[in-house]
Amino acid sequence: MNESEFNQKVDDTLFEVEEVLDDAETDLDFMNNGGVLTVICENQTQVIFTRQTPVKQLWLAARSGGFHFDFNGKTWVRDSDGALLNDVLTEIFSAQAGEKFSFDL
Repeated sequence: MNESEFNQKVDDTLFEVEEVLDDAETDLDFMNNGGVLTVICENQTQVIFTRQTPVKQLWLAARSGGFHFDFNGKTWVRDSDGALLNDVLTEIFSAQAGEKFSFDL
């Protein structure tokens, strides 16, 4: 994947995350600024997505830690253990926002 394709994939992914969060029952604020998506939960905890173009990774910071994801041609997988971004996001938002979301990224 070249840099342009990577950036488009991240943009598409962040847009899809925003679409899911738009339907939240809980009060979530989010802003996308320069490829950084910051989600602020009702309890003021944050989930932050950042693109890391040089290494072609999507990074995720949450209360439970920092995670790095690679795109394998089909989906985003955590580099440390192969966990799917969809599953990790479901866990993170369940813990931080108290709501279970279904992601299909």
